[in-house]
Amino acid sequence: MNIKRSFARLALVAVACALISCSEEKGAHVAIVQPVDGATVDRSFKVVMSVEGKTVHKTGERAPDSGHFLLVVDGGYLPMGEVMISDREHLSFDQGETETTLHLYPGKHTLTLQFAKSTGQSYGHALSHSIAVNVK
Repeated sequence: MNIKRSFARLALVAVACALISCSEEKGAHVAIVQPVDGATVDRSFKVVMSVEGKTVHKTGERAPDSGHFLLVVDGGYLPMGEVMISDREHLSFDQGETETTLHLYPGKHTLTLQFAKSTGQSYGHALSHSIAVNVK
């Protein structure tokens, strides 16, 4: 009987933790404002990023509900808690930037915007947004 109660309590704790984790991002979302999904763009084009429900800060500036943008070119979102390594396809806007200019080769590309904590850890799928662009 005690084992059943222990499992029941453990299950309740797990559910409570999951609800707290999900509610942490409730109402927050990121968006690529420019260009729009499906746009045809020049090889060099401006990307404007936004977030609602969080505040943009430089990496290392710890404040509640804050972070910085990550942009993945031709890839998907990062799982929650994962830290992205910056390279040509994985851009980290450590200084709190909300826009950038990309230079891509002609063809179809996917841009995935991600929001990360001040420590660089991804907020996960809940705070990601992907669009497709066609570079002429």
